[in-house]
Amino acid sequence: MAVSRRVQRVKPSPTLVVTARAARLKAEGKDVIGLGAGEPDFDTPPHIAQAGIDAIKSGFTRYTSVEGIDELKDAIIAKFQRDNGLTYERSQILVSSGAKQTVYNLCMAVLDPGDEAVIPAPYWVSYPDMVMLADGLPVMPLAGFAQGYKITPRQLEAAITPKTRLVILNSPCNPTGAAYTRAELKALGEVLIEHPRIVIGTDDMYEKIYWGAEPFCSLLTAVPELNARTVTINGVSKTYAMTGWRIGYCGGPKEIIAAMATIQGQSTSNASSISQKAATTALNADQSCVSEMNHAFKERRDFVVRALNAMPGVSCLPGDGTFYAFAEVSRAMAALGCRDDNEFAELLLKDAGVAVVPGSGFGAPGHVRLSFATSMQTLEKALDRIARILVARVVAETA
Repeated sequence: MAVSRRVQRVKPSPTLVVTARAARLKAEGKDVIGLGAGEPDFDTPPHIAQAGIDAIKSGFTRYTSVEGIDELKDAIIAKFQRDNGLTYERSQILVSSGAKQTVYNLCMAVLDPGDEAVIPAPYWVSYPDMVMLADGLPVMPLAGFAQGYKITPRQLEAAITPKTRLVILNSPCNPTGAAYTRAELKALGEVLIEHPRIVIGTDDMYEKIYWGAEPFCSLLTAVPELNARTVTINGVSKTYAMTGWRIGYCGGPKEIIAAMATIQGQSTSNASSISQKAATTALNADQSCVSEMNHAFKERRDFVVRALNAMPGVSCLPGDGTFYAFAEVSRAMAALGCRDDNEFAELLLKDAGVAVVPGSGFGAPGHVRLSFATSMQTLEKALDRIARILVARVVAETA
C-alpha cells in the first residue's frame, strides 16, 4: 500500500532505534549495555508519584480542557516567573503530552509549505523531521567542536532567508550539553530582532540539569524584545524523572498558543489528567529532589568525559548540562577503517556490547552520543569495554 509523500520524507528517530535494538539484543541473551536512551534512571520522586495516585483515587480520570487544567497552568506561570523572570497569563500556556508534542504543535501552527526553519546542528534528532512533517524545509548550519557546538550570530544571519519562518534553539543542547551564556543569547537576539517575521522556539528541557559557570538563561530572559514571537518550551520529564508521565508545556504569544492548541485539539486533545496533577505537585513542591539528581548527573559527566578523553582517537568537551556526552571520534574511526559514525557505532555494539547513537543522526558526522543517565557502575563497565576495544585496535593500527 502506498503511504503519503509526507511520511516518506522523514525517518524513525535514531535514538529510539538504538534503544530498541539494544533491548532486542538483551532479550536474546546478549550482554549489551545501552547508552542510547535519554531517560533518567531515577524513579519519579515519591511525593510526585503520590499525587498521581491520589488523582486516580479521587476520580480525577476524565477529559480536561485541551490546554491543560488551571491548577497546572498556574504552577507553570509561577515557575516561569520564579526561574526565568517571564510573565504569562493562563491564555498563554499550553500543556501537551510531552515537550516533543509541544515542538510538533509549534511547527504545525506556524509553518506553511516551503517555509524554512533554522535548526543549529548538532540538533535533537526530531527537529528536522517535525519541520518536514509540517511541509517546511530545515536549514541546519553546523556549529562544530572548535566553537563549542554553539552557533555564532554570523552563522545565524547567513542561514536566514526571506523564507525563514522559524528558528529552534535548544540550550542546554541535546546531544552536546552545550549551553549559551546570556551574552551569547543577546548576540543571537540582536540578529533575530532584525527579522520580525521569524517565530522563535526555545527548548529549555534540560534547564535544571545544568552546571554552567553562570546561571542558566533562557533566550527571552536575555532578549525580552522578542517576547511577541517567542515560545518558551519546557517539561517535567527530565527534571523530575517523569518521562513516562508525558507532560510538556510552553508559554508564548496568545495567538500562537491558540493555534497550537487547535492543532492539539484535533490530534491528542488533553494530556493525561493524572499526569497533570502529578506535574502540578512537581512544580509547586520542594525542589530538593532535583538538586540531588543533578548532583549525581554532574559526577557521572565528569567521569564519562574524563574516561572518553583518555581513549585514543577520541575527544569530548564537558557539557554545561543534560545527561549526554558527545564524543568526537573521527580519528578513532579512521584508525579502525570505519567509513562513518554509523559503522563505528555498529563496531562498538558488536565487539564491545555497548550501544551508542551515531552523531550523524544529530547532524554531526564523526561523533557518537553517550547517555550517562544510568548508574556509575554501569558507566564504568561500559567505558571500560569501549576503552579496551580502542586501545587494542586503534593503538595497533597507528603503531
